[in-house]
Amino acid sequence: MSDVAKHDESAATPPKARILIYSDDRNVREKVRFAVGSTTHGRPVEWLETATHAAVIEAVESQPFDLLILDGEAAKVGGMGICRQIKHEIYAAPPVLLLVGRPADAWLATWSEAEAAVSHPLDPFVVRDAVDEFFAPAAQAS
Repeated sequence: MSDVAKHDESAATPPKARILIYSDDRNVREKVRFAVGSTTHGRPVEWLETATHAAVIEAVESQPFDLLILDGEAAKVGGMGICRQIKHEIYAAPPVLLLVGRPADAWLATWSEAEAAVSHPLDPFVVRDAVDEFFAPAAQAS
């Protein structure tokens, strides 16, 4: 027997934060991933990037996600419409962070039933803070 205590690293590994990002613009997806980074509140981030409406719906119907980030300025089908569709058609839909064109469009995020919104141009600190809010540990009762 060894006198050295062994640490079970698998028991301490936090679950991955599964985030879907939708935008038809590769640069927008890249800016969001860069802003969020590789972890949020100690949880490693696992990304799924999508560029079409069909890909978003297929992914959300077949996989669990902790957060959806949808670009309201995407061409053909915007993130606001997709958000509203998901909230009405998918049971226990994940929370949504909507990327809107300007601060005055925040009311559209309310219409789409998104939990939060960030406006373009994307400030990396604002994006990071918005995502972190979804993964912040719950306040513990004393």
